[in-house]
Amino acid sequence: QEQFVESGGGLVQPGGSLKLSCVASINRFSNFAMGWYRQAPGKQREWVASITVSSTTNYADFVKGRFTISRDNPKKTVYLQMNSLKAEDTAVYYCNTNGGHFSWGQGTQVTVSS
Repeated sequence: QEQFVESGGGLVQPGGSLKLSCVASINRFSNFAMGWYRQAPGKQREWVASITVSSTTNYADFVKGRFTISRDNPKKTVYLQMNSLKAEDTAVYYCNTNGGHFSWGQGTQVTVSS
């Protein structure tokens, strides 16, 4: 069964950094564009960033210039480097294929607060 395990979240002060990891248990991982998503309390899940099979990246405007998505195909892992974090980045972060084709994992909580 396809599965995503996200990690790396935590409590960080505004302006700080975190690096999230997502290990994907899906066949032919390298054939999928992957994405990071987030869901803040009381809000719908939203797309944050994506990376294609050829490692072309795209970002939501609200993280552009601050977040970097990357992938390691042999490790079936997607990363999200988050810099210059803001309070409004507080959310549970999830990964999935770009488009969310598989079941969602537990996510990892990111809290930005002083």
